[in-house]
Amino acid sequence: MEIQHFCHDEHPLVFNEDERSRRRCWGCYETVLGPSYSCIQCKDFYHHKSCAELPHELHHPLHPKHPLILFEEWKYFYNKEYSKCEVCKKYLGQYSYGCSDCNFNLHNRCASLPLTMETGVHDHPLTCLWKLVKFTCDLCGKVGNVAPYQCASCHFWIHKSCGSCLRRVKVIRHKHPLNLIHSLQVNQSISRFCQLCVQKVDTDYGLYYCSICDFVVHLDCAMYERNREELKDEEFENEDSELDEAVDLETYKVKKIILGEDGTEIATEIEHFTHEHDLKLIDEVLNNEKCNGCTRAILPPFYSCSKCSFFLHKSCVELSRKIERHPLHRHAVILLANQPSKRFWCDACGQICNGFTYRCEKCDFDLDVQCSLNLDIVIHEGHEHRLILSNTPYKQKCNCCDNERYQVFRCTTCEFALDFKCATLPLSTRYKQHDHPFKLCYTPEDDSGEYYCDICEEERDPQHWYYYCAKCNYLAHPECILGKYPNYKFGGAYTFDCHEHPLTFIEKTKDHPPCDKCHQPCTELIHQCVQCNFNMHPYCL
Repeated sequence: MEIQHFCHDEHPLVFNEDERSRRRCWGCYETVLGPSYSCIQCKDFYHHKSCAELPHELHHPLHPKHPLILFEEWKYFYNKEYSKCEVCKKYLGQYSYGCSDCNFNLHNRCASLPLTMETGVHDHPLTCLWKLVKFTCDLCGKVGNVAPYQCASCHFWIHKSCGSCLRRVKVIRHKHPLNLIHSLQVNQSISRFCQLCVQKVDTDYGLYYCSICDFVVHLDCAMYERNREELKDEEFENEDSELDEAVDLETYKVKKIILGEDGTEIATEIEHFTHEHDLKLIDEVLNNEKCNGCTRAILPPFYSCSKCSFFLHKSCVELSRKIERHPLHRHAVILLANQPSKRFWCDACGQICNGFTYRCEKCDFDLDVQCSLNLDIVIHEGHEHRLILSNTPYKQKCNCCDNERYQVFRCTTCEFALDFKCATLPLSTRYKQHDHPFKLCYTPEDDSGEYYCDICEEERDPQHWYYYCAKCNYLAHPECILGKYPNYKFGGAYTFDCHEHPLTFIEKTKDHPPCDKCHQPCTELIHQCVQCNFNMHPYCL
C-alpha cells in the first residue's frame, strides 16, 4: 500500500506493517514502532501510520470561524512566534494545524486533547474547557491563557501539562523520594528555595517535598528529564553489579615507598592504570608542562614518566575510579583516560578536552576532571556567599562572562550566577613568556571607566572576571591568557599506524601545509612529524 504525502511530493510513502528500526517520526518526532509509512528512496523519512494519515483539514472548537489546515511547523523555524501553538505556547517543529488568516495554530497532539482526564494530582476526573481563557493554575500557580482542565465539583483548574505530574518522584540530587503536595505551611518548613534551580518557590501552590530533609522542589524542576531518576528495579540493579565487576576500581599500585619526616608513607613510584610505564614522584617546578589528567599546569607534587611526556598531579593520581552519584547525572560515571588524538566535550562546562573524563557510556555523558570535583555547593573566593548548583531546562546567564548554560551555581542571597567554566578557572596561572604569574581577579581595578585587555587590546567588561599581573600592571581576558583550548594538552610524541615516526600534537600555525591524508587545510589542531614535515588532522588518524 502506498500514499502520496503532502510534505514529500517527490516519492510515495510505502506502508510497513511492523516497523522496528526505532527511527523518528517526521510528524511528531516520537520513535516509530509498529505500523508506519516510509520512503524507500529517502533515508530516515518515516511516519507513524496515524501521523501519515492525518486529515488535511480540521474543524476545531477552539477556532470555529475557519477550518485549520495541516502544515509542517519546522518550515517556520526562523519565525517561531508565527507558528507557536495556542494551547501549549511552544514551538516543537511538529505537524500542526493552522489558520493563516488569523495566525492561529495548534499542534496535532494539542488539537487532539482528551475531553476528560484522570490524573494523580486530583481525586476527581477533570474535563477540558474548549475555550482559550486566562486563569491561574491551581497546581503550579502560573497564569495560563489556554484551554484548561477543570473539576466541576471542586472548581479546581489546571494546565493540561500539570495533569501529568506524578504523586511521587525521585530526583538525582536527593536520596529520598519526593511527594507532591498542594501547599507548604509556614510551620511545616523553613525552605523557600527550590533545591534544583535555586529560585524561590511559591509555597501556596503545588511542589514536591521531602519532609524528612525539608527538601523543596518546583513541579517542573522535579519533572525535568535531566533531574529525574527512576526507582530501580531488579533489572537495573543487576546491570550496575555487572558494571562493578567489569571495572577494576583500583587506579594505581604502589611500587616504592619512603617514610616522610612525620612518619607517613609516601609512594615514590607507582603504576597507574592509564599509562604503560611506571611513574615517579617529583617535587620540583616544571615550566610549560600540563597534567595529562586535568590538563592544568603541572605543579608539585606530581608523578612523571621518565620515558614519555606524561605527568599526573598527585591529586589526579588519587582520583576515584568511579563516582556513584554526581549531581549532574543519574548513573555512575567511570574515570577513563584519553589518547591525545581523542577529545570530548564536557557536559558541565561545554569545553573541549583531551584529558581524563568521567564517562557514562550508556548516555554518552562526559565530565572533565575539574568539573567532576564541583558538586552541589561551591565556596568560591570570587563571591561572598555560598553557591548552589542550579540545573534547569532553560539557559541561565553567568555573571562573570555572560555566557548562558543550563547548569550554573546560584546564590540564594543575591542575583549572582556562576557557570562551570568560570567556577573552574585557575586562581593563578602563567602566560607564555611573561615572567610573573597572573592572579584571577573579580572586581574592577579602578574607576577610570576605561577597561581594556593588554593582550588583544579589545575592550573588557568591568563586571567580568580577569587575570592580573600586579608587578607589571598587566590585565587580560581569561580566554586570552588561557588560550582557545585551555583543557587541551599539546606536545608529546605518540606512535600511530599511519606514519613511521612518532607524531607530536600541536596547535596549527598559519604556515602549516594541508593534511597529508585528506589534503584539506589544517585549520586548528594537527599531529605533526617535524622530521618528515608530515601533518595530519586528529580525525584523519
